[in-house]
Amino acid sequence: MINNREKKYWLAWSNIKGLGATSIRKIDQTFDSLETAWQVSSQELLRVDGIGKKLSETIDQQRRKIDPDTLFQQHIEKNPFFWSPSDNLYPHLLLEIPSPPTILYYQGKVIEKENNGTIPMIGIVGTRKPTEHGRRWTYNISKALAQNGFIIVSGLAEGIDAVAHRACLDAGGRTIAVLGNGLDRVYPPSNRDLMREIAQKGLIMTEYAYGSRPERGNFPARNRIVAGLCRAVLVMEAPEKSGALITASYATEFNRDVYTLPNTPDNFQARGCLRLIHKGAEIIVTAEELLSSLGSIPSLDQPQQLSLFEQSLEKSLDVLVSSPTPSPIQPNLTPPLSIVYGAIAPEPTSLDIIVTKTQMPTAQVSGILLQLELDGLITQLPGMKYKKTMDN
Repeated sequence: MINNREKKYWLAWSNIKGLGATSIRKIDQTFDSLETAWQVSSQELLRVDGIGKKLSETIDQQRRKIDPDTLFQQHIEKNPFFWSPSDNLYPHLLLEIPSPPTILYYQGKVIEKENNGTIPMIGIVGTRKPTEHGRRWTYNISKALAQNGFIIVSGLAEGIDAVAHRACLDAGGRTIAVLGNGLDRVYPPSNRDLMREIAQKGLIMTEYAYGSRPERGNFPARNRIVAGLCRAVLVMEAPEKSGALITASYATEFNRDVYTLPNTPDNFQARGCLRLIHKGAEIIVTAEELLSSLGSIPSLDQPQQLSLFEQSLEKSLDVLVSSPTPSPIQPNLTPPLSIVYGAIAPEPTSLDIIVTKTQMPTAQVSGILLQLELDGLITQLPGMKYKKTMDN
């Protein structure tokens, strides 16, 4: 049963810049309800682990500009279908990850067994410019998975994503598309018909409200949702610097299994897959072997075991790709990447400090940090701290 009062205050708190779902949960736990917490003073907010004086004052200033009742009424006029972590139908596996979306919008047919983790979901990701080899294997693997009852999750991008969605639908299966923009926008426009069909036969999800454009910084954050929803992620074809590797990195962080498709080193579009294999990702050899392996994925109430991929990738994402030579020149980045990059001090800087400095959602900051790692501009250190490579 949906508690609109709880949803209302999840929505209100999600509009406070600098707070993610984890921080909001801590606020909820500290004051027993988000509604009660909305009324407390900035001084009382200091009781919440992770909230310091500066952030508490920032929260207080923003709360004065928000009326939760008005915000909720205005919001549901354009966004009638959304979940907060307080909803029973909020995808259970997303609640396992460190940065679940505070608000998750959806369009299409909702199936409770999917959301509670009973029906396994498999993420399939890869390059926007696949080879014929990548397309063929993606189509055949996706079709086989769909025919065997797996839900296919991908990002509705060109290339591998679109092939995976298409194959699943052709097989009469069910697929979920996770967007990096609002539900009222189609990106890329070439996937308009595909998105319409998924909305009719499957489900579309996004953490971005109506009107949100497909900004570059949205997609790494989108990839964490793909990884979070799934029991395993398949990287079918990806270059060394690819959003698919970000998804694989999130899957590792979330203790999901990672599989990848081998190809020749001469194929630059697949070298990212070879890096994953080198670090221990499971290799896709045949559809039959993959199905047999996936059959051993634990159910929701069983403890997950550390995969070989998890064990071999305890360090930061920079071990997946060759580290570029540090540049002495300040990189030319566009917002919001430049904002996050600028928030990293000369000394190692924690994720919490970066979030506070940028006043951006934790999930978005986390995604951008992964993108900056892929670009070789920063390095993640132990304790979720970050350092610019040019300062090494």
